[in-house]
Amino acid sequence: MRIKKAVITAAGKDQRNLPMQTLFDQHGTERSILSLIVGEAVGAGIDDICIVVWPGDEERYARLVQSNSARLTFVPQTEARGYAHAVFCARAFVKDEPFLHLLGDHIYVGSEAGGGARRLVETATAEDCAVSAVQVARESLLPHYGTVGGQQVSGKRGLYRIDTVLEKPTPTLAEQRLIVPGLRSGHYLCFYGMHVLTPAIFSILAAMFAHDPNGRVSLSPALAELAQREQYLAMIQKGQRFDIGVKYGLFNAQLALALSGQDRAEVLTQLVNVLAARAVDPEQGAEG
Repeated sequence: MRIKKAVITAAGKDQRNLPMQTLFDQHGTERSILSLIVGEAVGAGIDDICIVVWPGDEERYARLVQSNSARLTFVPQTEARGYAHAVFCARAFVKDEPFLHLLGDHIYVGSEAGGGARRLVETATAEDCAVSAVQVARESLLPHYGTVGGQQVSGKRGLYRIDTVLEKPTPTLAEQRLIVPGLRSGHYLCFYGMHVLTPAIFSILAAMFAHDPNGRVSLSPALAELAQREQYLAMIQKGQRFDIGVKYGLFNAQLALALSGQDRAEVLTQLVNVLAARAVDPEQGAEG
């Protein structure tokens, strides 16, 4: 299959202002979070991008990405019904095509040329199916992520056939249902925050919303159903992802970008200076 479209969700109540925050990228250029995320999709060879926003946010978001070459479509999420509903709002844009999905409050930092999304899109294209990026995570991180279980694809390192998806499972539940052969005890495959999904996800979500017309639906049960309907793979992603909506998330993302960019030496020097000053006896005063 060929992936030509991307969907970025950015309409959450606590998420709406995050894409407007700015960081310095690896080249030392100040850019908005939204511009960095759009750039991730463009780096994967996709320039037809839908951004799901809260009504009225279209114009201010458009100003953040004026310099990008992508063709942008803004789709409003008119009801506060959660993340899965935001994805569902892009149904008319996606139509019957597979699509790359990125989160509007995550920054991805990696060493792959073109970004982690490019490798994900290439894998989905080669395998001709839905693929979610995952990372191996300790069980202490399970309360923060959707998590998958499955079997390694024969002859393909780092690629797993998903059979189970659970949203933020407890360690006990994960131990019972999400064991992945080859992983160390207490380690699991947690979502990385980027997916290539097939349009089948929309029919699954439509059935869920029809069953509960006024409720909120989690995306993880829909992905679990997708795994039962068709081949759905997990690909281990070696980069780093940062949720900028959590405490110090923006700071950690900026630090990772700086340390992977052209100003690495300067940033390391400043960090050493800060740590050295902190180590000085307060009664003697801080020395440069």
